[in-house]
Amino acid sequence: MKELLTIDDICVSYGNIKALQHVSMHVNEGDIVCLIGANGSGKSTLLKAIVGQEPLVGGCITFDGEEICRAKAEFVKGEKRGRHLTTDLIAAKGIALVPEGRRVFADMTVEENLDMGAFLVRDENIIAERKEAMYDFFPILGARRRQKTRSLSGGEQQMMAIARALMSGPRLILLDEPGLGLAPLVIADIFEKIDMINKQDKVTVFLVEQNARMALKASTEGYVMENGKIVLHDVSSALLENEQVRAAYLGE
Repeated sequence: MKELLTIDDICVSYGNIKALQHVSMHVNEGDIVCLIGANGSGKSTLLKAIVGQEPLVGGCITFDGEEICRAKAEFVKGEKRGRHLTTDLIAAKGIALVPEGRRVFADMTVEENLDMGAFLVRDENIIAERKEAMYDFFPILGARRRQKTRSLSGGEQQMMAIARALMSGPRLILLDEPGLGLAPLVIADIFEKIDMINKQDKVTVFLVEQNARMALKASTEGYVMENGKIVLHDVSSALLENEQVRAAYLGE
């Protein structure tokens, strides 16, 4: 399997607080990989680091064989190595983030939000085609394309946030707590869409989710984070049976 995203020994700090401590992990192309852990364990910080929103103080991040973030520049054989691409350039490489809490533009319409997701796309025909594809994929968005986003339910806003991210045509989509604050039936619908995005659209998925059972059932591989460190990594089916995971995250 080809590693699409490689995170190598990264560290992130907020002053004296070590948010991420020597985190290493990978996401293979075509997979759904999940990261579970308690609130405040560093999951969202990791996603922000991947897209260049949090600077590294150690390690590096590689996407499709190209280094996109490094803690500091180094000279190797007289050549300067290491850089930190800006968030827009990382997005242009094919990474899209759906942030925690959705972060939709509430006073814009659904269609205007989707247009914002395509800000890197220059071809108007491609933008139009992708919007229609999103309306087909999320029919409720098509029915409400002219409505202000603030009028949508939480689940509908989450669908719109995912659709907005897909407008850039990503190879890798990062999902931060897509089930947060939603009813169980709505969460099930969202996760069904995530599976379709992966299998039908061939988009690799890195899923951060506090609902550990749902995340592990939806993914192929899983990581467990505690206090900014990766403490477990295995195939998701094995983590579902792991006594430590069952006791700490599955309520058993």
